Amino acid sequence: PPMHTKYRQPLQKVFSPKTINALGDSIRALAIELIDEIIDKGQCEFMTAMAEPLPVQVFLKMLGLPLERLAEYRELVSEHLSSVDSSNAILTMQKVVAAMRDTIIDRRDNPQDDILSMLWKVEIDGAPVSLEDMENYAILLFIAGLDTVMQGMGHGFRHLALNPDLQDELRAEPEKIKQASEEMLRRYTFTVPPRRVSRDMEFQGVSMKKDERALLYLPAADLDAREFSEPDSFNMSREKAHIAFNAGPHRCLGSHLARIELQVLYEEFLARMPKFKLDPKRPPTFHGGHVLGVDTLHLVWEV
Repeated sequence: PPMHTKYRQPLQKVFSPKTINALGDSIRALAIELIDEIIDKGQCEFMTAMAEPLPVQVFLKMLGLPLERLAEYRELVSEHLSSVDSSNAILTMQKVVAAMRDTIIDRRDNPQDDILSMLWKVEIDGAPVSLEDMENYAILLFIAGLDTVMQGMGHGFRHLALNPDLQDELRAEPEKIKQASEEMLRRYTFTVPPRRVSRDMEFQGVSMKKDERALLYLPAADLDAREFSEPDSFNMSREKAHIAFNAGPHRCLGSHLARIELQVLYEEFLARMPKFKLDPKRPPTFHGGHVLGVDTLHLVWEV
């Protein structure tokens, strides 16, 4: 504050519940289309068949980026999120900007119904946004929107594949899907946001120096036995809120969009697909970093 507030405020309307709710039908239609492509195959690699194309296509359309470059954009995001060295992270962010710059400038000259066009109309401290402002906006939205939701889907569907009784319960009582989705976000919280230490300090006995990096390990917070009884257990009846979307001024701006995408996919997949399980011949693979993600998730079912 106060800089953070100035730059975040223009995005509040774009990601408001009212605006995002209006996307519900199109998200559901895309989920059904993707399911129809795999339902007769008896198997799929879930991350590339479902978890990637659904949220990424939704977000590229919202942002105003061309869908035909989806694979290129995803590769850039993966490269950035796997960077543990800050200099490498800066290089990948420069690549992201370069990949989007033509579209950003085109939206200034030829505005359309998308987020980039809307942001060109914003004023910060009474002055129009600059190209640098737009590039910063684009990087933040691009990286946040093209990876995190798909990882939530990966962890959630792995849990469902390991728990056929839960699949049965949610198929019989779909009204429980919202609760199940929230508990999977808690149980498999996967974001580890970095922060810069603003001044020399001591925090709980640890000496921290100005400009060092601190990683907020949100997965540990949501598995804290002081906050959640039997934290490793999946329990849909929990009442205490999780912190998967962070909290305070930096709470995830796209949390409402993420929730809708997750719930819609759970609803349609469980309603349309037979019981599924992990492929015993191809176990899931994972990665660490700022996002604790699922690389591959092979599912099988009877046709």
